[in-house]
Amino acid sequence: MRPARIAIVALVALVGGGLSACNFAPEHRQPEVATPAVFPGEIPPDAVAAQDVTWEQFFGDAQLKRLIARSLELNQDLAAATARIEQARAFYRIERANQLPQLDAGAAASRNQQPLAVLDPALASSRQTVQFNQFSAQVMVSSFELDFWGRVRNMTASALQQYLATVEGRRAFRLSLIANVASTYYDARAGEEGIALAQRTVETRSYALGVAKDRLDAGVTSLVDFEQSAILLTQAQTQLAEWQRATAAHWNRLWVLVGEDLQREMTGGQPIEAAGQFDALSPGLPSSLLIVRPDIRQAENRLRSANANIGAARAALFPRIALTGSLGYASTELSDLFSSPSQIWNIGAGIGWPIFDYGQRRAAVDLATAQRDELIANYRKTVQTAFSEVATALENRKRFQEQVTAQETAIQAQRRLAETAELRYMNGISIYLEVVDARRGLFNAEQQMLTLRASQLQNGVSLYVALGGGDEQPVVVMAGSPPGTGAPAVEVPAVETPATLAPVPPPGVGAAQ
Repeated sequence: MRPARIAIVALVALVGGGLSACNFAPEHRQPEVATPAVFPGEIPPDAVAAQDVTWEQFFGDAQLKRLIARSLELNQDLAAATARIEQARAFYRIERANQLPQLDAGAAASRNQQPLAVLDPALASSRQTVQFNQFSAQVMVSSFELDFWGRVRNMTASALQQYLATVEGRRAFRLSLIANVASTYYDARAGEEGIALAQRTVETRSYALGVAKDRLDAGVTSLVDFEQSAILLTQAQTQLAEWQRATAAHWNRLWVLVGEDLQREMTGGQPIEAAGQFDALSPGLPSSLLIVRPDIRQAENRLRSANANIGAARAALFPRIALTGSLGYASTELSDLFSSPSQIWNIGAGIGWPIFDYGQRRAAVDLATAQRDELIANYRKTVQTAFSEVATALENRKRFQEQVTAQETAIQAQRRLAETAELRYMNGISIYLEVVDARRGLFNAEQQMLTLRASQLQNGVSLYVALGGGDEQPVVVMAGSPPGTGAPAVEVPAVETPATLAPVPPPGVGAAQ
C-alpha cells in the first residue's frame, strides 16, 4: 500500500475513533416536582382539550381575530423572538461543523532565484544563481480535534438544546401575545360600553336636573333636592371622563401589541356579554402540562443544555489531540504538476495537556454544575407556577360565573329600587335622597357588571394559555423531520443529544449527577 493511502487510512481511523469517544455529560433526569393527581373542580361533559383548539377556533369575535392575526404578523417583539431562533440555529450549525474536519484547498505559483550554494552544499564556493518556477496545489486539514472526551460533541449538543429552548421561548411568547391582545381588547370593549353607559346616565341626569330646576322655580321642591341632582350629574360626568381615559389607554396598548392603529376600524363589535362564548376547556391530567406548556419545555431544554456544558467542561480537563494534514502536488513545471512523481503529502498530530492553570478548568466544571443546579430550581418553579395558574383559572371560572349571576340579580333589584324611589318621591312619600342613593347604586352596579364580564373573559383566556393552548404544537427532534405544525419555519437538526450513561470521571472532576 502506498504511503499516501496509508496516511489517509490512518487519518480516517483516528477521526472515527474520535467521533466514537466517551462522554462525560451527566445523564439527564427530569427533576421531580410534587404535582396533584388531578386538577380541582368539575369538568363540563362537553369540555375539549386546549391543545386541540386553535386560537381561531377559541375566539368567536371576528374583530378580535383580526387583531390577533395582525399582531402575529406585525408585533416587533415576536419578530425579535423569531430572529433569536435564527441566531440560535446558526450557532448550532457552527458548533456542529466543529465536529468534522475542515478541508481547505490552496494553490500557489512563484518565480524563484536561489544561489547554487544553497541548493547544493557541494557547490558552496559557487557564486552562481539559478532561477526556477514553483507550482503547488493541495488540500489540507489545518487542525482537527479528535473528540475522545466528548468536549466538542457536548458543545454541539448544548447548542442544539439552546436552539430548541429558543423555539419554545417563541411559542411561549406567541401565546402570551395572543392572551395580551385578547385581554386588552376585552378591556377596550368594556370601556366602550362603559362610555356608552356613562353617556346615557349623563343625559338622563341632565334631564333630571332640568326637571329639578323647574320644580325649584315652581316652589315644589327644595334647593337641597336641586343640588343633589346636580351632584349626581357631575358624578356621572366624572365617570364618563374616567371611562374615556381608561379606554383610550387600552386602545393605545393594543396599538403597540398589534403594530398598527386599528381603533377606527373596530366598529360594531360584539357586546362584552357575547364576546367570549368560549368552548369549555378540559385541563386533562396534570402530567400533560409537562408536554404542552412551552415554558416548561423551554426550561427542560435549557437544563439539557446545562448538562452538556458540564460534559464539555469535564472534557477540558483531559488532553486535546489535534490532527493536521495535507495532500497535493508540487512541481517546477506547470505541465508536470499533477503527475504522480509530483505528489506531496504530510500528516501530523499534536497534543496539549493542561498541567497547571491555577484551578481554572476545575472552576469551569464547578461553574457549569452550579448553573445546572440553578436551572433545576428554575424548572421546578416553572412547573409549580404552571399548575398554580391552571388551578387558579379553573377556580376563577366557577367563581366568576357565580359573581355574574349574583350581579345580574343585584342590577335587577337595584333597577326596581330606583323606579320605586322615584315614584315615592314624585308622590311626596319620601325625600329625594332616596332617589339619589338608588340611582347611584344602579349606575355603580352596571359599571361593576362591565368590569366583571371583562374579567370573566380574561380568565377564559388565561385558562387557555395556562393549558398550553393549541396554537403551535411542541417541537419534537427527530432525524430528518421538520418542526411540528404551526412552528416557525426553522430546521430541526438531526443530531443526538448527550449520552445517557456517563463514565466515571477522573479524580477531582466530580461524579456525574
